Amino acid sequence: MASTEIETVSPAADKARLAAAGVLALLGFVAYYLLGAQGAWVQWAALLLALAAGIGVGLTASPGQRLIAFGRDAVKEARKVVWPTRKEAAQVTGYVFAFVAVMAIFLWLTDKLLEWVLYGLILGWR
Repeated sequence: MASTEIETVSPAADKARLAAAGVLALLGFVAYYLLGAQGAWVQWAALLLALAAGIGVGLTASPGQRLIAFGRDAVKEARKVVWPTRKEAAQVTGYVFAFVAVMAIFLWLTDKLLEWVLYGLILGWR
């Protein structure tokens, strides 16, 4: 018997955190435009600080925690990848180029054969 996981609805605290994160991000954009007279450095600092705060608050919610866990798992899986050596990569690249050349010649010959059959033999246009 297979076990099934039941995903529960996010509690109100998570929804509040996500809403707060969205509000912080929105406030960053509002501050960017309201601080136009203060100079570009102040504008960008306000925007980046508000966005960083919004991301920080968003990552404390349960969807943010799942995103962090997914990122950790992805990094863990990427470390398991066995990358080819330079020689192996060059060989596989050569095989791909050779295959593309052979397929190009095959498709060109097929096109010319069909052209000859249709226009030369059947329709007699040449």
